[in-house]
Amino acid sequence: MPFTLATWNINSVRLREPIVVKLLEEEGPDVLCLQECKSPVDKIPMEQFAALGYRHMIARGQKGYNGVAILSRLPIEDVGDKDFAGLGHARHVAGRLENGVTIHNFYVPAGGDVPDREVNEKFGQKLDYLTDMRDWFHADRPEKSVLVGDLNIAPREDDVWDHKKLLKVVSHTPVEVEHFADVMEAGGWSDVTRNDIPDGRLYSWWSYRAKDWDAADKGRRLDHVWATSDIKSSAHSSRVLRDARGWEKPSDHAPVFATFDL
Repeated sequence: MPFTLATWNINSVRLREPIVVKLLEEEGPDVLCLQECKSPVDKIPMEQFAALGYRHMIARGQKGYNGVAILSRLPIEDVGDKDFAGLGHARHVAGRLENGVTIHNFYVPAGGDVPDREVNEKFGQKLDYLTDMRDWFHADRPEKSVLVGDLNIAPREDDVWDHKKLLKVVSHTPVEVEHFADVMEAGGWSDVTRNDIPDGRLYSWWSYRAKDWDAADKGRRLDHVWATSDIKSSAHSSRVLRDARGWEKPSDHAPVFATFDL
């Protein structure tokens, strides 16, 4: 059963309901994973999504912050969530499709502005969150699984607009990249996007601070699609829908897509 999946940090699903609808109408992924929904689950505007065929949703939410949701045209079973680092945040949810594929949807903490846990509690929380992810995957190694989401780390030199300038900027520091790699290794995860697009600069986030984000193109690849080793060869057709960053009242992230032939 082939299926196409997209992941998108929407930065408020209620505020940006029109562009979620636009994506579903124009691109029609079978599964859409959203992060930073900023909404209690019962306030997520499902009526229009369901009218487009996305009648299945599993989600974890909270008022005004965080929040993750999986919208699906395919039947999907809620298989739980984890409170990594004990933050009490709605940052993870997992669902299982009828073909047995488990989809993990993550929103890793951004980490604040200063890459030093001694002076910035949020940076420490981010590292602890990643450490807990690593330990969980070590203890219970995933199989037939996909992991997606805003992981808030751009790991490769060509995942950022200027590697040297960003080495001391949160999201691209060596300690974050090391933690990122440890999580991947622990779960036997493979970077689907970079398997498909191995070379060249590739971004999924552009700051709101840029007057002309497209011309400046100072992006980072913060949004990821991973697969376990047993299904990674089934993945293809990865892409970033860059145009969505320019839609009306956009998120600062663009959706990332992949298709799986399973």
